[in-house]
Amino acid sequence: MDHLRYSGLPFEAQREAFLDIVSADPLVRDALVRARALALPDWLVVSGALYNSVWNHLTGKPSGYGIRDVDLFYFDESDLSYEAEDAVIRRAAGHFEGLPLPVEVRNQARVHLWYPQKFGQPCPRYTSSSQSVSHFASKTHAVGVRYDADGQLELVAPFGLSDIFSFRITPNRMMDNRQTHEAKGKRAKENWPEIELVPW
Repeated sequence: MDHLRYSGLPFEAQREAFLDIVSADPLVRDALVRARALALPDWLVVSGALYNSVWNHLTGKPSGYGIRDVDLFYFDESDLSYEAEDAVIRRAAGHFEGLPLPVEVRNQARVHLWYPQKFGQPCPRYTSSSQSVSHFASKTHAVGVRYDADGQLELVAPFGLSDIFSFRITPNRMMDNRQTHEAKGKRAKENWPEIELVPW
């Protein structure tokens, strides 16, 4: 049960362990350094690349195992057009060239415009990248990291880190995301059989 060695520790101890693990992971470290240089407003590397890297570290799997892409959020209300976001996505594609995984870049100020058509339900108009993280289908996935102005890693974890370190995927019922919760949980269990999927 060594993979659970950080489970049940106080938040500060988990925070320190989490940041140590992700900053030592070559994929995440490279993505964070490049994201900082891209200098998008209110940027945040979020979700899978982070918690999957922690699970890989704790189960002795290689960097990048089970990770499809790196999600990079930013928040820019100055232009909500698709064209403006697309220009950022194209600029980022060149910037992240050579990274072993694709980087998905999304402006969180625009999510409410396309979400209903894609997922069949409304989505709140977010006010920051951090706020959108708190609406992920599973609380476990609600985590983000960025460099602050002083070059220190800053953690966004609205539901804490206990679920990640307990290998437990817990539903976040803020929105009706049952399908996403179950699908992502099923895929995660295939890669990390240690995971417990909490029913919706």
